[in-house]
Parts: sequence; C-alpha cells; structure tokens
Amino acid sequence: MNTRWARDTLCCQLMFMPSSLLPILLSLLIGWVHSPNTLHHDYCVLGAGPAGLQMGYFLSKSQRDYIILERNSGPGSFFNIYPRHRKLISINKIYTGSRNREFNLRHDWNSLLSDRPGLLLQRISTQMYPEADALPRYLSLYSRELGLKVRYGVDIGRVSASNTGVRSYTLSDQLGRQYSCRVLLVSTGLWVPHQVQFVGSDLVEGYESASVDPWDYLNQAVLILGKGNSAFETAQNILGHASSVHLYSPSPVRLAWQTHYVGDLRAVNNELLDTYQLKSLDGLADGRLEDIAIVRGGGADRKRTGRTGKGRGKGRQGREQLHLTLAELLDSSKGNKTSEVTRETESSYLNDNFPFRQPYDRVLRCLGFQFNFSIFDSSARPSPSAEAKGRLPRVTAWYEGQGTPGLFVLGTAAHSRDYRSSAGGFIHGFRYTVRAVHRVLEQRYHGNAWPSTSISINQLSSWLLRRVNEASGPYQMFGVLGDIVLLQGPHCEYLEEFPLQALPKFTTLSGHQVPKQGLLVLVLEYGLNHTDTLGAGRSQTEWTQGWKSRFLHPVLYFYSKLPTERDMKRRPAGWALPRPDAVHHIIEDFLTKWDAPMSHIQPLRRFLEHCLQTDLRAFFAESCFRFSLTNRRPPPFCSRGYLRKQGLIRNGHLWRHAQNTGLRPASHSSWDCS
Repeated sequence: MNTRWARDTLCCQLMFMPSSLLPILLSLLIGWVHSPNTLHHDYCVLGAGPAGLQMGYFLSKSQRDYIILERNSGPGSFFNIYPRHRKLISINKIYTGSRNREFNLRHDWNSLLSDRPGLLLQRISTQMYPEADALPRYLSLYSRELGLKVRYGVDIGRVSASNTGVRSYTLSDQLGRQYSCRVLLVSTGLWVPHQVQFVGSDLVEGYESASVDPWDYLNQAVLILGKGNSAFETAQNILGHASSVHLYSPSPVRLAWQTHYVGDLRAVNNELLDTYQLKSLDGLADGRLEDIAIVRGGGADRKRTGRTGKGRGKGRQGREQLHLTLAELLDSSKGNKTSEVTRETESSYLNDNFPFRQPYDRVLRCLGFQFNFSIFDSSARPSPSAEAKGRLPRVTAWYEGQGTPGLFVLGTAAHSRDYRSSAGGFIHGFRYTVRAVHRVLEQRYHGNAWPSTSISINQLSSWLLRRVNEASGPYQMFGVLGDIVLLQGPHCEYLEEFPLQALPKFTTLSGHQVPKQGLLVLVLEYGLNHTDTLGAGRSQTEWTQGWKSRFLHPVLYFYSKLPTERDMKRRPAGWALPRPDAVHHIIEDFLTKWDAPMSHIQPLRRFLEHCLQTDLRAFFAESCFRFSLTNRRPPPFCSRGYLRKQGLIRNGHLWRHAQNTGLRPASHSSWDCS
C-alpha cells in the first residue's frame, strides 16, 4: 500500500467518523507519521545462528508473528570465521546401528530439530568431525526448506525497552529503521574476543587475527595465552613448524573425558599434551594473566647477566622478541601500564631457572569469546552472570534475562545456567533449551499448557524405560532438563524436558497443577566422582550400588509436594534437585541400554511401587482369570486391563487390530501402547 495514499484516505475518513473516535484515530495517524520505519512483531529474534533458527522453527510451527534479524548476509556467519582452523569438534556420528530418529540425535551434535526426518547435517557432511564451512551451508538449507522469516543485512546497534503500558522492546538498525516487539529473543551467541588487560597486552596477537598458516611460525618460539580448545587448536596447527609452543593461563588443563563437559579440552586437539609430557620442547604453565607483563627485548640480554649485544632483541625472522615476566618485577619509575616497557625496566631479581627466561617470537591470545552487552541500553541490558567471569548474561532458570522481563537469551549466550556442568552452550544441548523456552512462551502469552501425555500407571515403567533408552533431550542436557510425571491415581500426566531449576515455578510455567499424589522427576546425571575415569573399578555393575555410578545414568526423584525456592537453594552440593522423599539411581550401563530385567527393570518397578503404594506387576490372561476367581481384589493390572477386556492388548499393532475387528471400543485411547 502507498503510504501517502493511505494517510490521505484516512484523513478524508476522519471527516465522517463519530466524534468519540476522533482522538483515537488522530493518535494513530500521528504515530504513523512519526514512525514510518517502525516494524511491529510479537516476537523479534536477534541473530540467525543455530539458536535463532531453531526458535524461528518453533515460532513458525505455532504460527506466531515473528522476525529473525541477522546483521550478515547469511545464517551462522560466526562459523564462516571460527574455529580459525576450520574443523568442528562436535560429533556427527551417522552410523549408530539404529533407525530411531530420537536416539540418533544423541550422537548428532550439529543438526537442529524439525519435523523433517532428513533435514540433518549429514546431508552436507558425512565426516565424524565436519569442516566448519558445512555448518553455515546446513543452516542455509534448514532456513530455506522450512521457509523461516529471516531478514539479513540488519545490524542492530541499539536495543531499548519501554515500560509505558505493556513492556516492549525497540531495536534500531544501521539505517535508522526500528523493530518493535513485546518479546525479544536474543540469540547473538558469543563473538566478542575475551581479553585480559595486563602490562604489554597490546603486543599480543589475537586468536581472531593471528595467521593460520603454520609456515608463518617456522622455527619460532610461540607463547599462547589460554588452555581451552581454541588455544590447543592453535597449538596443534603449528606444532610441527614452531620450535617450541608454551601455553599459559590461570587454570590447569581440564580434559573433557574426565570432566564430562564438552567445552573442556577435547582429545582431537590435545597432541601438545604428548609433546609436553614426553619432553619435546613444548609445555604448559599456570599463572594469573593479570600478574604478567609482556615486554620487548630492548636490545639487551637479561639484566642479571650483565651482557648486551647487537641484535639480541631480534627474532629469527627479524621480528622483535618478547619476554614474559611478572609485572611486580618491573621498575615502577619507568611506568608499567603500556607496551613501551622493555626488559631494561625489569628489576634485577629473577630466579635463574625462571620457566620463561627464553624469549618468544610471538605471543598469541586464545581466551575464547564473550557476550556483546554494548548494544543494550540501561533499560534493556541483562546483568552479567557471575559464571564465566561475567562473560555471559545472567538468566533465570527459564532463560529470561534477570531484570529484563520479556527478554529471553537463547543458545550459547544462555550457557550461564549450566556453565561447565552440561551442554547448554552447544547446539546439541541448546536445541532442547530453545524448545523449552518456546513452551514457556506458549503458556505465558497464548495460554497453551506444556505438552503432556496421559498414560496408565501400569504403563509408567515401560514409558520411563523408553525415554531413558531413546530420548535425546535429557541425555544431552543432563542435570538440566528432566521429565515430570504428575501422579493422578490410576493415570498420570507425562511432561517432557522441563527445566529442573524452574521446578518451584512449575505451575506458572507449564500450566499444569501438581496433584496431591505428588510427582516424579526423571533426570540423567553423571556421578559426582570425576577423579579416575579410566582407572580400574571406574564403573559399577551391581544394581544395589547404582547410587555410586560415575557415568551417565537415569535418576528418579519422588516428591510428595512441589519443592520450593528455598528447597532448591538448600539442595546438597552437586545435586540437580533438592533432597526428595525417595530417590532411585538406575545402575550405569556400558551400552547405555537400560533394558536388563534384573538390573534395570525390576528395581525400577519396585521403586515405583514403593512411591505409588500399588502393585505394578503385569500378568498373563490366565493368571488374571485365576486371580479374579480366588481373590477379592485382583492386582491392579488385572482389574484395569483383563477384567475390562483389555488385558491381551499389549502393543500398538494388536491394539489397532482389536479396534478394526470390533473386539474393543474405540473410546479407550488412554491405554494406547503404540
């Protein structure tokens, strides 16, 4: 519609409107004239990375009014640059021996959720660890095939909030256009390089700009600040060309296969550990970055030797050499806050076996990334989290910004909820937390309760076993997302993948009431002992010792009433949930298949019988017939099944056959086992 024509038409119609409507229409006209570039949507998604597109899929599926805003020309632009050495460390295991889509997502760490079975990263790459370029290509395919509403080339420079009436957010781009929405979903990821200020920090090359050509480091001594995957990735790239590679940071190396945290050092990047431990010139050292100083060679050898000479400050390729020292050893009279400091300002005292007494040709900074807080003004800025040294925004257990109602943080930026404890900072984890956020939005703004399935209490054990053996959400987001079972006598309501830390707000967030019979919570957890993950006796095999399991295993919590906020805060250290009325650890399993009759199934049934105070055993029809003749009260399985002409129907195929042949009424859908 032509804007000028529309305004003229509206002005003409004002002449014939009732006088009571004139003030309202005039205010609309004034708003139209003054805000011609403002676009209004119910939901604005900031960033077209994996989390933004995943949320776009759910909003599109529920037919909501949304727009995804992306500053670059395509989705997933971060992965066009990073990782710098172009190899992902996220698993793309295609061949699992199973055709179960849900199970296979346990071993596909790159694909997003959708209702299209083939819309997976394996259409782009079949490599176990794909090339980084495969991910933007996959995200483009995902967005295109699902018809997501993405607007590219929109660089949002300012985000503000308005509290006049209903709270809303306004986003301003580089062209002065504005986007207004009542709910802002921030999925910008972490892309601002994390830097630590110290003496001479401006002499350091950043991970984001350092050369990735290993020949540029030929026969050079290189110091890398950091001990994460980006640091080891960089070290591995130059290991065969540099004369020595040293890594320095405050924390010791944390190995993912020890901590079970995928953000720690992965085995695909750890070749330097071999050359360090086998004493082949490379090494690791610990120390605070704030306490060091990087100083120029200054044309002199170390002051304590008293020797000077021509060219001693130059490296092997004419590059000025750099030295690592401690800031407190610099002569304060020379000033110690700039890179103008040289080794000539260093005090004379240093141990003669100081680990860093040899000069370096290059110093590289590989300290990871942080959230970009700068685009948010004071009305809309989420506060930094205490986790990850303030690099991440602080969010609630349902991923809403602390102090910013209506602003939700998605994807890697929301990792403060489970930093260093689960997979919420990675695609295979946050694709499920994004779905959880969407379910919260559906309940809060549209009155749609959290999806649930009504099942017979006799089928609860089978349902739980199916979930622990197939479900990918609780498997990837262990200790963070769990299944909730609302106990309602002979039946129960089963809700999947609810944020566990939000349990005190369960009724508000889910739209479901907790019944007086209580609830069960199913969660997958690692044991608390991470010390010797490869040593003898590292796993348990006796089901009575399930509580000692070290590896990933299912845990069931029973609560007679909903835990409170106080209960959550006072939970034991390392526990995902407060102390329950009863708890059951299903013993860890080497195959992660919890289907053994004696070790897994029977202990689970006995636990459920204890919590529900009922008999959950299953019987053949002959036994039910005998019980009905000899017992005043047959077991519940017989009374609810066999005696209602449902006892022989034990699977979906037989169930449908019985329906088609008229052996059972079509109305009893709650017993469907399919």
